[in-house]
Amino acid sequence: MTSSYSGQPGPPGDSGSGKKPRLSRAERRRERIRQQIHEARHGRHIVPTWVMALILGLLLAGWLYLIITSR
Repeated sequence: MTSSYSGQPGPPGDSGSGKKPRLSRAERRRERIRQQIHEARHGRHIVPTWVMALILGLLLAGWLYLIITSR
């Protein structure tokens, strides 16, 4: 038989105490995504997003200015 009953030891290498059950591929992926979201929300942000967007907008405006005035 391949199943273990109470009182019988499980498969070799399975201690059974204190270990999480093996998760499916989808569950492991969901857990990894949850962890990444948690890290992103609680990470150390040095430059706020609005400052980065402002810098990008200024760069694009400067680039367009150079293109228009070079004619």
